[in-house]
Amino acid sequence: MQKKMLTGFRPTGKLHLGHLHGNIKNMIQNQDKYENFFFLVDWHALSTEYQDTHNIKKNLIECVIDLIALGINPEFTHLYRQSDIKAIPELTLYLSMITPMSWLERCPTYKEQIRELKAKDLSTLGFFSYPVLMAADILIVNADIVPVGEDQLPHLEITREIARRFNHLYGDYFSEPKEMLSKSTRVPGTDGRKMSKSYGNAIFLSDDRNTVKKKVRQMITDPERIRKTDPGHPRVCNVFAFYKIYRDREIESIEKRCRKGEIGCTACKDELAGIISDSLEDFQEKRARLLKDKEYVYEVLKKGSQKVNIIASNTISDVRKKMGID
Repeated sequence: MQKKMLTGFRPTGKLHLGHLHGNIKNMIQNQDKYENFFFLVDWHALSTEYQDTHNIKKNLIECVIDLIALGINPEFTHLYRQSDIKAIPELTLYLSMITPMSWLERCPTYKEQIRELKAKDLSTLGFFSYPVLMAADILIVNADIVPVGEDQLPHLEITREIARRFNHLYGDYFSEPKEMLSKSTRVPGTDGRKMSKSYGNAIFLSDDRNTVKKKVRQMITDPERIRKTDPGHPRVCNVFAFYKIYRDREIESIEKRCRKGEIGCTACKDELAGIISDSLEDFQEKRARLLKDKEYVYEVLKKGSQKVNIIASNTISDVRKKMGID
């Protein structure tokens, strides 16, 4: 039987380089090897955007367009909207009955977002129980593989713990999903933190050349390097982290020219900006075409949800029987 690969995207804005190198490349490279479930997590978006929801639907469509333009093929992949799968919240409720609060309290991503998003009131049940909803997303189709960034590993481990506990209490049923980590597991933003729209440090895939250049020029470089000819320390430079993503085969020579002061930081940033923009040209052309054919995008989501709802309905039926309430 073909294994199932699943991953979700928060429709809180257009996709950025962190999404691309964090897990989308893995998805594209492996989509012909698995039965794929790639979905837009609008309920998850509500956990942080509940006070201002008017852009969620628009952002969701933008995200689907980005995914298809990047190479996600609806012929190989079930592309769907989380809120179209009504069995997910029912499974979330069942799983919440067996999930200790201590598992959620220790999640490092929960603590990080509470710290970083101080301007938002995240003292809600929905935000606290985010990992349980994520577990339901994954277990509703009994996914085997989940492409994730490094920061999502603790959430995935909670999913495995919940699956193990369910199996222990009610008999074996759920698979324990395994992670698929990309080479670039944590892509830095322009300020050195994890790239995120929420942090205001993202380079979006749809950014034009001038915007990319402007954002790259804002990147933090070696604070000890004052003059162009001063020897640099690339290991502490945010720009160098991106060279490792885009020019890994040439990384030794790139590191040497920096250490020898052969290139200034501004020239280095402009070079990197050009490399990034060149890599996005084909995507941006396809994206422009899809923006003119949104009916196609809506049809893709409709077909995806129809197929997933059949699978999800069977899962809920089995779970209810296992738990003795059907």
